[in-house]
Amino acid sequence: MTRKIKKRASKSTWAIKVVIASLLILFVGLVGIFSYKKGYSDAEVFAEQKQEKVQEKQKKLLAKITNIVAPKNDLVGRLQDVLSKEQKKTQIDTKHEFDANTLGRPPKGPKRVVKKKQIYSNFKKPKLAIIMDDVSFAHDVRSIKALNMPITMSFLPPSPIHPNSAKLASREPLYMVHLPLEAMTFSAEEPITLHVSDSKEIIYKRVKELKSLFPRAYYVNNHTGSRFTSNKRAIKDLILALNKEGMGFLDSRTTAQTKVPEVMASLGKPYIARDLFLDHEANVAYIEGQIKKAIAKAKKHGSAIAICHPRKETLQALKNSRKALRSVQLVLVNKVI
Repeated sequence: MTRKIKKRASKSTWAIKVVIASLLILFVGLVGIFSYKKGYSDAEVFAEQKQEKVQEKQKKLLAKITNIVAPKNDLVGRLQDVLSKEQKKTQIDTKHEFDANTLGRPPKGPKRVVKKKQIYSNFKKPKLAIIMDDVSFAHDVRSIKALNMPITMSFLPPSPIHPNSAKLASREPLYMVHLPLEAMTFSAEEPITLHVSDSKEIIYKRVKELKSLFPRAYYVNNHTGSRFTSNKRAIKDLILALNKEGMGFLDSRTTAQTKVPEVMASLGKPYIARDLFLDHEANVAYIEGQIKKAIAKAKKHGSAIAICHPRKETLQALKNSRKALRSVQLVLVNKVI
């Protein structure tokens, strides 16, 4: 009897040991599985993070490559998007250049001698110079250059709003200075604007500073200036000061009352002025129409000068007008002065 009891107790002990061993094995298995899963999960997270880093590097590399080899049209489009965002902060309606009149249109260009009809060959075409006014920022320069056209940039003098304009100009082979002059009604004038009330000494001092900032500027055109250019004494003092520093004056013709032609005649110098404003309306179709008018004027007179601004619509219109512009020789302004 005692032997049976001992035998049963031995079996029970063995069963308990088996259960405990099974539980231990199960526990170790669960720990192993959990550890494996955790390790796999950590490895997966690490792999994902690594993959994200690789993808980010690829994106940056692709962006660099795209900027280098992208077609010009695509590059212009991208820069136009950037410019559009930047212009929300900096753009002023281009109608600020001239005083409002009954038609809301800028004054007409100067009267030009009509050349006899001539047959232009591929080697001799009428010349058209396009001046881009109000260039002040790096994004302006990038957008203009992306067009891959010979366009003359006219830079506003440095100010707290656009402190790097002279530095940007220094990198260009040829540029102009867009000199702010007093207008009849424009209130948001540049801080270095010349006024009719300024003395001859002040005007000369300002011009000398201008030459120091833009040492390779040989041409200046007026930013606004309807009041200043219609004052014979003021504009004569300015032109004499510019000539002394080796710079010529191109009349933006922001007023029909400009006295620049009269002053130039009195000094025995040719009168140079823009023929058309291309973009005083922010409308691509309208600007394309103005470009066609500029082309027609160049064909009629042998050359023409047009003024526009680095705005989104203007850049798009110029891009759209590539085919039309092939009928003339698009040149920098020094080729028509």
